[in-house]
Amino acid sequence: MFFTALSRPWSTTFPLNQSSKMSLTAKDKQVVTTFWSKIASKADDIGADSLSRLVTVYPQTKTYFSHWKDTSATSPQVRKHGITVMGGVREAMGKINDLTGGLLTLSELHAFTLRVDPANFKCMLLVVAIMFPVDFTPEVHMALDKFMAALARALSEKYR
Repeated sequence: MFFTALSRPWSTTFPLNQSSKMSLTAKDKQVVTTFWSKIASKADDIGADSLSRLVTVYPQTKTYFSHWKDTSATSPQVRKHGITVMGGVREAMGKINDLTGGLLTLSELHAFTLRVDPANFKCMLLVVAIMFPVDFTPEVHMALDKFMAALARALSEKYR
């Protein structure tokens, strides 16, 4: 995945102690899964655009991809990795009721092999808001933001 410990914009919005208290309600899960069903067909585009924005907005994250000459959303490397990232999100959608337990293998991969902290999902929220302006309501925004924070916590479980 493409997220790093170097930039955590959600922590400026929700301090760690506050975001860790937020949990997904049944309503949040329903909102997220309904929204996902609307955007899933564009997941590859969302992933590529999100990753491209990430390395632009948070240049320190480019250290993980320094071997890529082109970090635009149309770059083959960015597109391929964006697809991988969204595959992880797709997997998380299927395990929304137990993200920590369900994503243990991905958490171990990030902690022990990739050594990348998966904490930066704000670029993805921005991309889906741009691509789906009518569907990205305040209710969807809140539920998806909580889901992404919960996903980041689950993926960084093995760092603790």
